[in-house]
Amino acid sequence: MSGGVRIALLLPDLLGTYGDRGNVLVLEQRLAWRGIPSETVTVLSSAPEVPESCDVYLLGGGEDVAQTAAMRVLSRSPGLQRAAARGVPVLGICGGLQLLGTEFTTGDGVRHEGLGLVDAVTEPAGERAIGEVTANSVLAGVGMLTGFENHLGRTRLGAGSVPLGRVTRGTGNGHERAEGAVRGHVVCTYLHGPILARNPALGGLLLEWAMGAPLQPIAEPEELAALRVERTRVRARNPK
Repeated sequence: MSGGVRIALLLPDLLGTYGDRGNVLVLEQRLAWRGIPSETVTVLSSAPEVPESCDVYLLGGGEDVAQTAAMRVLSRSPGLQRAAARGVPVLGICGGLQLLGTEFTTGDGVRHEGLGLVDAVTEPAGERAIGEVTANSVLAGVGMLTGFENHLGRTRLGAGSVPLGRVTRGTGNGHERAEGAVRGHVVCTYLHGPILARNPALGGLLLEWAMGAPLQPIAEPEELAALRVERTRVRARNPK
């Protein structure tokens, strides 16, 4: 891409718990290692509109009040929805997963219409799901996913989406061992970490979708070498 990759960080003043903003840093560094320029477009809740011209969109997690406020912003300025309709990759985490779904219910029992980018309905459960998660991804080449979850919602997928992965440890969506949701190039998950720091293959896939071309192989930096050792240890603890 001659002009570089434009990364949209959506509403970090509302959505960004547990270091989700770090996913932007991961994508920026992955591109920098390959000499590919990038520009991060930070869209705050006070922005007049959400741009539809970026190459990849990131949403983090947030509590109920922040999540419903984010829903109002994204509904009145549909740049994200227009970009997703063209196949631009989107990553939604935790609260981001829920508002990208078709419907979510907050802890006060109020039902809210979601953006409908994935076929998913979320309702609150009796207790929070907290702890480490491992799941086997359904996306080709991604393999095992790891991350940290902390959420009250339980998400059931409809026929229009598939799980991002199948849980081998932890709760995930809370239904049928599913974790997250995928429809087209829209990827949703409950995993923090940040997820793209802990799961390089997923970040690589998002960048390949954004650029429309495979990532150039490079010598493994020390950061990825250390992560590879840790993931080997995780696999040993979770043989399934």
